[in-house]
Amino acid sequence: MAFWLIKSEPASFSWDEQVKNVVEPWTGVRNYQARNNLKAMKCGDKALFYHSVTEKRIVGVVEVVQEAFPDPTADDPRWVCVDVKADGAFRHPISLAEIKADPALESMALLKQSRLSVAPVTEEEFAYLTRKGQWEKAQ
Repeated sequence: MAFWLIKSEPASFSWDEQVKNVVEPWTGVRNYQARNNLKAMKCGDKALFYHSVTEKRIVGVVEVVQEAFPDPTADDPRWVCVDVKADGAFRHPISLAEIKADPALESMALLKQSRLSVAPVTEEEFAYLTRKGQWEKAQ
């Protein structure tokens, strides 16, 4: 299993919408490195759901339930998306400021490549963040 962080602007697509829709395609990625990360995702992988722009915080976890397929929002078949399923919210969302201030997270891809919308997360970072955020895993 691999771990990831995926970003969404809450005004465009929020955690509440993800929960309501249960399974949702992660579309609209138009960065080559982020696309390659989507292609690397496997069913069962977990991703931290990050509200970007206005909130800048991790709010929950999703699970990859369908591997990369052509993004229906793109004219070019080289762009892909994956289907993700809500897998529980953080009781205490973790802000970007908290992540930046935490020495345990100083090597996190989110901080090294801040504009990347789909980024890898180490198993240790995932475990640490889900404990800190008090992840309420879906039943």
